[in-house]
Amino acid sequence: MADSWERLKQECGVCRGCALADTRTHVVFGDGCKTAEIMLIGEGPGQHEDEQGIPFVGRAGQLLDDMLEIIHLDRAKVYIANVVKCRPPQNRDPLNVEQDACIGYLRRQAALIKPKIIVCLGRIAAKAIIKEDFKITQEHGQWFQRGGVQMTAIYHPAALLRDEQKRPETFLDLKSIQAKVRELCEYTECKKVRELTFPHLFHFRFQFSGCGDYVPVQHKVFHAGIQGGDGDHCHAHGIEPAGD
Repeated sequence: MADSWERLKQECGVCRGCALADTRTHVVFGDGCKTAEIMLIGEGPGQHEDEQGIPFVGRAGQLLDDMLEIIHLDRAKVYIANVVKCRPPQNRDPLNVEQDACIGYLRRQAALIKPKIIVCLGRIAAKAIIKEDFKITQEHGQWFQRGGVQMTAIYHPAALLRDEQKRPETFLDLKSIQAKVRELCEYTECKKVRELTFPHLFHFRFQFSGCGDYVPVQHKVFHAGIQGGDGDHCHAHGIEPAGD
């Protein structure tokens, strides 16, 4: 019998395959377009996701929305899921036994969606989806092909909230994703623009290699020099936030 979204969601909703079922409030199944060309995969729900039953709705989720906006990707046109569907206590990393119990649901989601691009959010998802020895600090932004699907990983939004030094690298990873979307996707709009809306949680004050786009943020004008690998400079004019 062919799989269906209704059957899959029903089975997932009553799953007792691991101990996380004993402490969850809601199963966080997934969210977004069921015919999406792009699938985003995180590690597991946090407190707010567990309370609402929707992935990425807390602070990390707000930052993820900002990140998608930077490359003009509409959250409603991608599909977002997690490696595990129930919240690990105290937001700890999901155990291998928990991932093993839940990964089948994620594989079935991917089989129904048939995405052209998968973006793993953080090391847990990258290890589960791309390869077991994935090193997020060394391999983020690199592209891999698995089963005809282009895959990459970026830092988890929660990691970017903890460590702003990772944001310049992530900006470049986002631009790589934008280019891949334009290359592979038929109906997912990801505009190439000179001016990007840049919400304050994702403000950058940095120099990075390679001449980039204009990057406006909010509230107060700033001026950032961007040095290219050949020593040339271009400049980004924007609005710097007054504070977090």
